[in-house]
Amino acid sequence: MTNPIQKLGLDTIEQSQIARIAGINLTIGGLISAGVILLVAFAAHWLVTRSLRRLRERADRSRQAVYLLERLAGYAIIVVGIMSALSAAGLNLSSLTVFAGALGIGVGLGLQGVVKEFVSGLFLIFDRMVSVGDYIEIEDIGIRGAIMEIGPRATRVRTNDNVNVLVPNSRFIEQPVTNWTLKGDTRRIHVPFSVAYGSDKGRVRDAVLAAARASPFTLPETEARKSQVWLVAFGDKGLSFELLVWPTREAVKRPAAMHAAYTWLIADALEAAGVEVPVPQTDLRLRTAFGLEGDEALKRLGYGVGALPRPVAPQRSAQTANDAADDVMADDEVETPETLPAPSVRTD
Repeated sequence: MTNPIQKLGLDTIEQSQIARIAGINLTIGGLISAGVILLVAFAAHWLVTRSLRRLRERADRSRQAVYLLERLAGYAIIVVGIMSALSAAGLNLSSLTVFAGALGIGVGLGLQGVVKEFVSGLFLIFDRMVSVGDYIEIEDIGIRGAIMEIGPRATRVRTNDNVNVLVPNSRFIEQPVTNWTLKGDTRRIHVPFSVAYGSDKGRVRDAVLAAARASPFTLPETEARKSQVWLVAFGDKGLSFELLVWPTREAVKRPAAMHAAYTWLIADALEAAGVEVPVPQTDLRLRTAFGLEGDEALKRLGYGVGALPRPVAPQRSAQTANDAADDVMADDEVETPETLPAPSVRTD
């Protein structure tokens, strides 16, 4: 049987008023109840988000949907827990005047940035133009990496050097961001290289294409996605080419290593084909020396008299394929009418 004195004492402690703020009576029992509710809410938030995170790591195609559920469930548990704790503490939730005033003061004192980043994070989660797992690039600040988490204030981006960078959520909405793996697709890349003047362009193309197609991180060719070699410029040291290739999605996430790997393959292919790589060189045309010209100037400098022997031009293939021209013509399809009117013939 409960001692009436002890029961009376417990009820007195629970109902004892600590303070009265804006018409709200704060009691020990209410504060204890509010604290317990908050602890339960945070524990539930941790358990639910941890379970959904493990499920997302095992999922293949539904990672973004699971991540969206994880974020929404976490936010809902926290909001419900805070509202329940305030109600248990004695706050009448039907009266929001105090909260509206406090929120207005808080925003006026500097919470604009917090609210802005939180709303931007919600837009990122629902918009899905930038999702967890995408490989993004922010050119103006020099950040490239995979999105690991979209938080309430910032998005965590992990670079290939395992460096975690926190980028404000509003940065992805207000300024340009390159998403290299949007919708799980891949992108065509350009790998520049040069060869010496006088090299056989056809041999260069065939050797580089064979090396690129044999690479394990090059996608199989289709009608719309082909590996190509373009001659893009006449450089100071040699002919400037570009290898255009469609890498796998995993290779796109490691752009520096991918470019280095393709460059290594190109160097091996050119060496095996006997194609010379250009080296720094400068042609100097001497017109006068020591007041002398022509053969006399050459003789004075120690060279033999007469014209220098000309190098023999290497044998070239009769016709070489031009991938750049094929790429241009692929988009220039001329629509021909099925039937044409017969030409009119006038007889006098």
